Amino acid sequence: MSTVDLTLADFETTVTSNDMVLVDFWAEWCGPCRMFAPYYSKISDEFPDAVFAKVDTEANPELASMFNIQSIPTLMIIRDQVVIFSQAGALPEAALRDLVEQARAVDMEKVHADIAAQKAHTS
Repeated sequence: MSTVDLTLADFETTVTSNDMVLVDFWAEWCGPCRMFAPYYSKISDEFPDAVFAKVDTEANPELASMFNIQSIPTLMIIRDQVVIFSQAGALPEAALRDLVEQARAVDMEKVHADIAAQKAHTS
């Protein structure tokens, strides 16, 4: 699957209707973002079960603000509506592929159980 552009209007729908969404926060003027883009697009074809999205932080400052994006590129991985990874900086192609594999392997039942336990503990 190729990459899709996300805006504030379609962000929530995309995240809630897909099991795994990778989000590349970027801007046209950002050199590292432009270097990362071809790898991101290439790897999106290798994982058709995941949505590889891009958020242009210049066109969508609300989304960048919602996720407290301080530096770009920032890659975020959302599984079952939970952010399981967020890191600034462009990744090499092999590292990105490995990261996607690791994200697919996360036991989301355990993650959800841990979140529920934390909420119960703080209530």
